[in-house]
Amino acid sequence: MTVTENISIAFNAIRSNLLRAVLTLLIIAFGIMALVGILTSIDAMKNSLTSNFASMGTNTFNVIRKGTGLGGGRRGRRSNVGEKITYKQALSFKEKYQYPAAVSMSALGSMSTVAKRGSVETDPNTTVYGADENYLDVAGYKLAAGRNITALESEAGRNMVIIGAAIAEKLFENYTNLTILGKTISIRNIQFTVIGVMEEKGSSMTFNGDKMVLIPLQTLRKYFGSQTDSYNLSVMVTDALNIDPAMAEAEGVFRRVRKTKIGEDSDFELEKSDGLISLIVDNTATLQVAAIFIGLITLLGAAIGLMNIMLVSVTERTREIGICKSLGATRRTILVQFLVEAIVICQIGGLVGIVFGILAGNGVTFMVGGAFVIPWAWIALGFSLCFVVGIISGLYPAVKASRLDPIEALRYE
Repeated sequence: MTVTENISIAFNAIRSNLLRAVLTLLIIAFGIMALVGILTSIDAMKNSLTSNFASMGTNTFNVIRKGTGLGGGRRGRRSNVGEKITYKQALSFKEKYQYPAAVSMSALGSMSTVAKRGSVETDPNTTVYGADENYLDVAGYKLAAGRNITALESEAGRNMVIIGAAIAEKLFENYTNLTILGKTISIRNIQFTVIGVMEEKGSSMTFNGDKMVLIPLQTLRKYFGSQTDSYNLSVMVTDALNIDPAMAEAEGVFRRVRKTKIGEDSDFELEKSDGLISLIVDNTATLQVAAIFIGLITLLGAAIGLMNIMLVSVTERTREIGICKSLGATRRTILVQFLVEAIVICQIGGLVGIVFGILAGNGVTFMVGGAFVIPWAWIALGFSLCFVVGIISGLYPAVKASRLDPIEALRYE
């Protein structure tokens, strides 16, 4: 018989025992759904994070407190957290760092603030960030309209604000970016004049740049100073090839700023944006291996269940097998028939599982602000695993069916 005929016979066998076949393929489907769903959500989150870090460019690096970076807790170990970076230390570094690069000072004021305009207000998830004149360029943000904060305005602490795209859309109905400029919004009942609107940037799983407002650094110190834990320093060199000497220079300057003695370990860290991307990829690779292992365990249980169903099917169809053999069917024909039936059940279950896995994985991704992903690699993996499971589960029952004695099989009641 041809492969097409075997597949047709397999579908007939499935229809004749529909409930049992459906329950069996659902076991396969849930295993594949768990596998593809987890891997899809990991991929989507990884893409979201890497795109956000990549937007900063490969020519930027950050000076941060020791033990607070993404690499601070690798392999279950976290370094002791260093002293916070004070405003004076950050300002001193910016003044003393003479390497040809742009240095940005910034600080987080709050991640749970409400911005208002008249009776219209945002949800209480607006992020208030204090920034200097270099922050937009170093962080990879672009203005859709308006202008940046100047160095004088940053030092003077004036009440002006640059708002994200989502804030503009929420507070100004039927707006154009130019009509927003010069308007006033309030944050914690403090009036701020809008001087710029940022282009839509999108969100990662932990941060949404479109729901952020930027105010001058001194203004942040005046109104949100008590909530500022530590100041951030970011450096952008003109050429990515110069980033290593720039980092070496930055480490020496900041050691002098922190008054770190010779021989003592630095209580701060320098992180490159491409280094963060590599770290994300490494960590997600570990998660992917763990997800595949969990999925394989689930599929092992499904394989055992399918093998049991196929053995029951062989027993129920013993007389049918005897008739086929008496009409000239060879052992190979019977073996292939039952093996194809097991593979068909697995592939149908795999198809259902892949569809639901993609939906489940992207559902998680949507909740954390990521983009929709079609995981072609994991789809191929799912189908491949289903094929392997079908062969493993169906091989023994198929061999058993092919070895039945036709005379004894015809006598079977």
